[in-house]
Amino acid sequence: MSWRVVEHGDTTWNVSMAAERTPNAAYWRLVLSFRAKGPEPRSFWALYPLESTSRSALYSQADRIPVDRLAAILSDHLG
Repeated sequence: MSWRVVEHGDTTWNVSMAAERTPNAAYWRLVLSFRAKGPEPRSFWALYPLESTSRSALYSQADRIPVDRLAAILSDHLG
């Protein structure tokens, strides 16, 4: 299930989020998954500059990310 949906051109992208913590790290980092619907399915992962010692606090912060910021990340990635 997608967390957000972003339109870019004529393609619809489903955005999901995940928390990642590497070994010996104190902080959870936010990672976003972008997946395109349609005849040419594409996907990529992007690290978002949010960190927290609590996974639930990280998700709470992520809920405040505006859709236009997600669209900018997508646009930057696609060039």
